[in-house]
Amino acid sequence: MRTARNCAHIFVAVFALLIAAMNVCAQAIKMPPHEKIVLKNGLTVLLMEKHGVPIVSFAALVKSGATADPVGQEGLASETAQLLRKGTQKRSAQQFAADLDFIGGSFEAGAGADFTTLSAEFLTKDLAKGLDLFADALLRPTFPQEEVDKSLAQNLDAVRGSKDEARQVLRLYYYGYLYDGRGYGRPEEGDELSLTKMNRASIVKFYEANYAPENTILAVAGEFNAGELRNKLEETLGTWPAKSVTPVAIPAIGAAKGKRLLLVDKPDATQTYFAIGNVETSAGDPDRVAIRVVNTIFGGRFTSMLNEALRVESGLTYGANASFDPRKEPGPFGIYTFTKNDTTVEAMDMALEVLRKLHKDGITAEQLASAKSYIKGQFPPSIETSKDLAQRIAGDEFYGLDDSEVNQLEARIDAVTLDMARQVIQKHFPEENLVFVVIGKAAAIAPALKKYADKQNAREIADPGFWMAEQSKK
Repeated sequence: MRTARNCAHIFVAVFALLIAAMNVCAQAIKMPPHEKIVLKNGLTVLLMEKHGVPIVSFAALVKSGATADPVGQEGLASETAQLLRKGTQKRSAQQFAADLDFIGGSFEAGAGADFTTLSAEFLTKDLAKGLDLFADALLRPTFPQEEVDKSLAQNLDAVRGSKDEARQVLRLYYYGYLYDGRGYGRPEEGDELSLTKMNRASIVKFYEANYAPENTILAVAGEFNAGELRNKLEETLGTWPAKSVTPVAIPAIGAAKGKRLLLVDKPDATQTYFAIGNVETSAGDPDRVAIRVVNTIFGGRFTSMLNEALRVESGLTYGANASFDPRKEPGPFGIYTFTKNDTTVEAMDMALEVLRKLHKDGITAEQLASAKSYIKGQFPPSIETSKDLAQRIAGDEFYGLDDSEVNQLEARIDAVTLDMARQVIQKHFPEENLVFVVIGKAAAIAPALKKYADKQNAREIADPGFWMAEQSKK
C-alpha cells in the first residue's frame, strides 16, 4: 500500500507539471537557473531548484561510454551500467529493487557512445532514502557472479534474437560499416563475439578504471533546497575516493570518400531495409540549428520530403526518415527506410532523387516557415519535467554547451534564412560521397545493387558480429 500511494502521488505530481507547462507554452523558452559546484573529490554537481512539483530527479553522466570499451569487448560499458543495481555492498539485487519499489522511485543505467548515464527519480519527501540508493549503486556495486552470468546470457540471446528483425539491426550494420568497425562503429551493447569474451573481472576492471568523481557529472533538478542538498551530497558522494581517469581517445574518422555498399544477406527476408549517408556533424557544430531546421523539412517529420515521396505519393514504404546523430566527434547522418523486395531499386532511387532535389532546388520560404514553427512547437515538451531538465543540463555540461542552447533556440531558429539553408545543404547533406547498407534477400536484390557503388562488400546476417575492421580489407 505504501508503494501504491507513492506511485499515485508521482502521477498526480507529473500531471500537475504538465498542466503548468501548458500555461507557459506561449512564453519564450527559458531554462530555469541552476548552479554548478565541484566537490573536493572532483565531482561536478549541477543543481536546479524547480518548485511546484514534489519530485527530485538525478542524472549522472560518467564520461566513459561504448568508445571506452576495450577492442574485442564491445558492450562492456553497457554491461557494467546494467549491473550497477544488481548487488551492492549494502543490498542484494532483490533488496535494491524492494527498497526502490517501497518509496515508488525509479533507477535506470545504460551506456551510449560517448558516456554512461545513471538516472533516478524520487518524491521529495523520500529524497534521503533515494539518494542513499543512488549513491549505493554508483559507489558500491559488487557485480555478483550470478548476476554477471545472467546478464551476459540474456544480452547474448537478445543480440541473436535481434537479427530476426532487420529493422532492429540496420543501424548497427550501418554504423559499423560507416566507421569501419572503429570508434562509433562498434556495437554499444556488444555482439555474439564480444559478449562471450567478457567476464566479471573485466567488468570490475572497467568500473574501477572509469567510475570516479572527476570523470562524472551529476545533475539534480526538482523540488529541494539547494543548501540542504549540497550538504547531503557532501555526506554521500563526497566520500567517493578521488582518482585520475585516462580520457577516452575517440579515433578521428572523417567522412567516407566515394561510394561503397554493404549487402547483408537475410535469405528469408520479404522486405529490404536500407540506410544511406555518411559521417557528419558533432554536438557543437556551429550549423547545428540550421541543420535541424533543414532536416525537419528533408526527413525529420511525417510531412518531410522523404516521407511524402516514399510513403504518401508512391506507397513504397510505411515510413522514411533522415536523421543526424551529433556526438563528441562527428556522428552519423543517415536516410532510413524499407520496402518490398521487388521495389528495392525503385525505393533507393527515389530516396536518392529526393536528396538530389534538395541540392538542386533547396527549400522554399513556405517550407522554412513551417519547419521553424514545427520545431518551436515540438521542443518545449522535451524540457517539461525535472527528469528532462536534469538530463539536459548534464548533457550540455558534457558537450561544453550552455543554457543558450535553450534560451536562444527560438532566436537562432528565426535567424535561419534561405541562403543559410542552401549553404547547410551543400555542406552537411552528402550527395556524391555516400555509404549504403542494405539488409535483404541477396538472391533477389544483389545484381541490381551493383549500380550504386564500385566498392561493395557482402556478409550473411547469420554471421556473428555486425562489422569488423579486417573485413573491409577482404
